[in-house]
Amino acid sequence: MLYQIFSLLLEVAVGVLAGACLLRLYMQYQRIPMSSRSGNPLGRFIFALTDWLVLPLRRVVPAAGRWDLASLVGAFLLQLAQFALLWAISGAGDGLFAVPILAVFGVLRMAISGMTGLVIVYAVLSWVQTQSPMADLIERLVAPPLTPIRRMVPLVGGIDLSPLVLLVLLQVASIVLGHLQGLTLLAF
Repeated sequence: MLYQIFSLLLEVAVGVLAGACLLRLYMQYQRIPMSSRSGNPLGRFIFALTDWLVLPLRRVVPAAGRWDLASLVGAFLLQLAQFALLWAISGAGDGLFAVPILAVFGVLRMAISGMTGLVIVYAVLSWVQTQSPMADLIERLVAPPLTPIRRMVPLVGGIDLSPLVLLVLLQVASIVLGHLQGLTLLAF
């Protein structure tokens, strides 16, 4: 019981911090201004959650074009720490090799889950037609994966089905990722 409670609390804490690192990576890639002057409601929050990890990593992990690799490495290190702690608490037996593999798949799973959440929020906000900075921000984050889908899927009765198609594709990607994780762990 205590292991489950600790595992849950650790998963929530790492999920928030690593998710913020991935959101920082994606927002910087999309060139979304993140300063408090820009009107971005999430920028300051993301900086507050991730600066302690990302800024020191930037000294050793350079950016690759528009990709802030320090944010990606930060998310990976958080996932690695989570799985290493759980491995150690569960008895530190065989399977240490699986910890980095689980961390890589954890980051990928988190990226898929994060995009899924953004698409759901985007769809709900599109129904209520809010004109808020948060709605604009979410639209900018979701627009890149929706654009190619919108080219292939026409409006049906004036309704944009591209968010639904993207959600289905993200679920398929999640299933494939789970299968690949299982195969990878079996190979070792």
